[in-house]
Amino acid sequence: MTILLGDCLSKMAGIESATIDLVYLDPPFFSQKNHRLKPRDNSKEYTYEDVWGSLEAYLSFMKECLIQCRRVLKNTGSIFLHCDRSASHHLRLLLDETFGTDMFQSEIIWAYRRWSSKKKGLLNSHQTIFFYSKTKDFKFNTIYTDYSPTTNIDQILQERERDINGKSVYKRDEYGNIIIGKEKKGVPLSDVWYIPYLNPKAKERVGYPTQKPVLLLEQIIRIASDENDLILDPFCGSGTTLIAAKLLNRRFIGIDNSVEAVNLTKHRLYNPIISRSAYIEKGADSYIEKSSMELEILKSINAIPVQRNSGIDGFLKKLYHGKPISIRFQKEHEPLQEAKNRLITASKAKECGLMILFRTNLLDQSTFMSAQKELDQNLLVIDSYDLIIRNWIKNKSKEHPNNRLCPRAAVKY
Repeated sequence: MTILLGDCLSKMAGIESATIDLVYLDPPFFSQKNHRLKPRDNSKEYTYEDVWGSLEAYLSFMKECLIQCRRVLKNTGSIFLHCDRSASHHLRLLLDETFGTDMFQSEIIWAYRRWSSKKKGLLNSHQTIFFYSKTKDFKFNTIYTDYSPTTNIDQILQERERDINGKSVYKRDEYGNIIIGKEKKGVPLSDVWYIPYLNPKAKERVGYPTQKPVLLLEQIIRIASDENDLILDPFCGSGTTLIAAKLLNRRFIGIDNSVEAVNLTKHRLYNPIISRSAYIEKGADSYIEKSSMELEILKSINAIPVQRNSGIDGFLKKLYHGKPISIRFQKEHEPLQEAKNRLITASKAKECGLMILFRTNLLDQSTFMSAQKELDQNLLVIDSYDLIIRNWIKNKSKEHPNNRLCPRAAVKY
């Protein structure tokens, strides 16, 4: 287990040929930017320079790097090169030249949700990882994932074959009976990986500009190596590859030319932290807390649903006095007063100008009438969009005619 400080080309030159089982590199992307980021406690600032005199200079450096990577790989080894749209097309050609087009195995798309951007064009929410092997005799461990919820049970249980027309059909025995397939392990992992980007509050996040999730590197290492194999990261940065290798009982060599990066890596290896993801462990639907009825109501009034908030269930897309309009549904067995207090507390924190509370318990009329007195305090408690409520919203809208609040459709709860 080694961490080397210095230029990756000179340090790789000192590694014996055909000794590495897996190379993962997250090199400069040719972003032509100086990246700066601070940890959550703002104790220091990490910098990463990715500025080049020309594209030719960048590609020349990367060509030399890839030649060294191929040299140190075993015949059963593979390389995973991480990049983005800045130069991915150029790097793909370099990989073809260095390893051969027939050694290309996969173009992995790491997809994630990112915060919105005001930049003109489509929101960039993926990066690319090119997977090449040194020879055809490369090491590969299949990872299985769950079947899609839309998968028919017959597709899971029954064996299939190709008919004379090449069409996939259920396999039958000599008596015409459908043959039950072998034990199913799931669906082999695809080349599109939905792994969350590290959010600013993640415990794993250390404030290094190019830090990747440990979960991403764990998946790569599981695919192309076994326990005690030797992993090389020529641009180890904050040390995520080495953390993943350590957690999976692999040996590793990390290289970086930054003293701060090497020190940070050593610190992380001493006390590794990994952020587990409910998105991966429980599925994307684990984030959805709203009932189908609540989601339908929010959609009908042109509102944005909010998940994982104890006080607010959504926001109208329109503003009131230039401030957000918060929405909450009274929960089952929740007193109306408690629901109101939760909405008010959460709305104050978000500086909302107007609050709407949907009443779901229709029995407590006294509480409902009491809550209606809050209308003058910009809190609206409703259980239907009747004429009175419509007029109330309409009158509020007149104060700022550019902020129309009227819903597009009547909704009864």
